[in-house]
Amino acid sequence: MKKIILVAGLLGGIAGMAQAQTNVTIYGLIDLGLDYTTNTRGKSLVDMESGYAQGSRLGFKGNEDLGGGLSAVFQIENGFAADTGKLGQGGLMFGRQALVGLSSKTGGTLTLGRQYDSIVDYVGPVTANGNWAGLLFSHPYDNDNTDNSFRVNNSVKYTSPTFSGFTFGGLYGFGETAGSSANNRTYSLGGSYANGPWVAGIGYMNLTRTGTTTSGSITPSDANFLAAKQKIFGAGLNYTFGATTLGFVYSNTNLTNPTSNAYSGSITPAVGTLTTLKFNNYELNAKFQVSQAFFVGAMYTYTQAKFDTTAGNAKPKYSTVGLMADYAFSKRTDVYLQGAYQKVGGDMTGTSLDQGLVPSDAARSGNDKQAIIRAAIRHKF
Repeated sequence: MKKIILVAGLLGGIAGMAQAQTNVTIYGLIDLGLDYTTNTRGKSLVDMESGYAQGSRLGFKGNEDLGGGLSAVFQIENGFAADTGKLGQGGLMFGRQALVGLSSKTGGTLTLGRQYDSIVDYVGPVTANGNWAGLLFSHPYDNDNTDNSFRVNNSVKYTSPTFSGFTFGGLYGFGETAGSSANNRTYSLGGSYANGPWVAGIGYMNLTRTGTTTSGSITPSDANFLAAKQKIFGAGLNYTFGATTLGFVYSNTNLTNPTSNAYSGSITPAVGTLTTLKFNNYELNAKFQVSQAFFVGAMYTYTQAKFDTTAGNAKPKYSTVGLMADYAFSKRTDVYLQGAYQKVGGDMTGTSLDQGLVPSDAARSGNDKQAIIRAAIRHKF
């Protein structure tokens, strides 16, 4: 009888351990296609590129039920180039996300690690690029980070539960510089609201001395701009009626003493010193679900920039048009065709910002305009 009781106790203990184990999901996505780019240093280019509609990735995420509605959560996710096999995000093993934290059904989720900011979380989903189109439809130089050019290291992030369609959150990325907590520090706040056919998002982000250290919130290889200060505000609205979704997004990026950009390189003027650079982005987007498997979409963004130097100022203007068609063979596999065109007008700055740019790993334009057509396949697992 004692043996039976002992065996029963051991089996019960094993069952309890099994219930306490973390539930882990392995997932990924491969986005790979052929691009035709005009005016690449004055010549056309055909090449294979990875991760345009969505970044190619491999990830692991999981949770453990701690009881009382509280769970431990984690997620690690790398980015890679499917055409070469190289790691993305500057070669980081888990460059897209690396986080751990606690989640409560009633209190929200608190996580620590390398994470997305509030612009990505709340404004990105109402843009074309952050929702259904990806990189080619981003605003010039992804100046507002709605296409998630960079993540925030050493960050603490809170996300609320959903209250009658409303959710909010914030993030703080530590500068980790002794004696100067603001050096390479990032913080952001945002929220979204969904009610019937309406979806709205708003966000703000503040970055100080971006990329000046490798131990702070933004590493030099991550930053879309290197600047003394970078402030981003964005807000947008989507409305769905029938098979059609229409959207409008406004964002403003204000940079103080910027020196370079990840896409265009140095933006130091030939005469004077660049003191401020501002972008105002106005986006209209539309998506029509032709059938359950097929949709078409379009986007137009008008961007006003202001380039202030000690020797004067300039006001370049960017017009970006994007078209996309996507057909899904299944829930996991689809093919898509994209086209984008950008033209730079207005004043000249005397820097690489005068060159038309459809963001591409291939090469930037040789002058003020560029177009790209992409045909690709995407598989999720």
